[in-house]
Amino acid sequence: MICRLIVTTWLLAIVQIVQAADWQAVEADAKGQTVYFYAWGGSSTINQYIERWAQIAEELHDVKVEHVKVDDISVAIQGIQTAKRVGRSDQGSVDVMWINGENFARMKRDGLLGAPFVAHLPSSKAINLDDPTIAADFSVPTDGLEAPWGRAQLVFIYDQSRLSQPPKSMDALLNHAKTNPGRVTYPEPPNFHGTTFLKQVLWETTEHQDWLKEPYSEARFERVTSPMWRYLDSLHPHLWREGREFPDSAEVMMDLFADGILDIALSFNPNDASQRILDGRFAPSVRTYIHEMGTVGNTHFLAIPFNADARAGALVWINLLLTPEAQAEKADPSVWGDPTVIDVSRLGAQDQELFRSLELGPATLSATDRGIPLSEPHATWVEPIERAWKERYFGKAR
Repeated sequence: MICRLIVTTWLLAIVQIVQAADWQAVEADAKGQTVYFYAWGGSSTINQYIERWAQIAEELHDVKVEHVKVDDISVAIQGIQTAKRVGRSDQGSVDVMWINGENFARMKRDGLLGAPFVAHLPSSKAINLDDPTIAADFSVPTDGLEAPWGRAQLVFIYDQSRLSQPPKSMDALLNHAKTNPGRVTYPEPPNFHGTTFLKQVLWETTEHQDWLKEPYSEARFERVTSPMWRYLDSLHPHLWREGREFPDSAEVMMDLFADGILDIALSFNPNDASQRILDGRFAPSVRTYIHEMGTVGNTHFLAIPFNADARAGALVWINLLLTPEAQAEKADPSVWGDPTVIDVSRLGAQDQELFRSLELGPATLSATDRGIPLSEPHATWVEPIERAWKERYFGKAR
């Protein structure tokens, strides 16, 4: 038994030495490379965070990071698909992508991602890669093809000086809308926040939640979604502008809420309201809540395309973004307020203190209060639901 333990310990030490040597080789290859990081550019707060850590990447690792600000990452994916079709396996223009579950499923299906890499990152040791929201993205196994970067969960926002008891279920929200016409709305799908609202309605109304974890089935679509359509048909006449018009983004909805026009807003960042209190956009009396059965949540990821020109630099950049220092700063509501993917219990005492010392703000629910998030439906359900919503409420032309 003792001999077996000695051999196992020896083998583990050898593996760690080899891995360290391999990573040193990656860092050496990365020096002088320019990494083109394609990521949403619609938030000045997020842009500033990326810019700061890009400077750190250059100072520490001699890796230059260019943030390519995009509105729709699917446009970049089309270029990668074209490169795959014509056989261009290197010198791609995209090195790292910030993608959602739909686009990950598409890239994985079409072979647009490189080799698995996440477990080889030194920073991944502090991440529970078996966590269900990390092991799968919109119910599609990640298989090490994308690295978790941050967590998200749907939260509802209200002002306790105006609303003492917020509605904590879809049934309660419908009753509130009927009693207070024009005071509730949601962003228009396929805006991400609007689609997330539909997913929440779907989870709370359907009798076939297990089917949502499987790939989309046309034969099942009506049975899965018909309770959701009945609910929305009842809700829409009582919405802001009687459901004939919807905010085209979460930001517009937030502005309507801040101006006192709406009673409730929603966000996919649990720290969003605290951030807006800090910068003066929301009143100090604003708070967040979730529904009694929980709310939809997921992890967002970084991926490397199969034809990345600066793969070594991409690995170094992603590894840097997953360090405790970068993750703790990102989780700070005064910086970004994006919850960490790190399992803080795996860190040493000094690094744990980086997270424990964070002031999350008065409107931020603790991880315990948020509970285990409801899982995302399989990525293949999203487009049919969005298309059906648009046809049902605005006709095909909209």
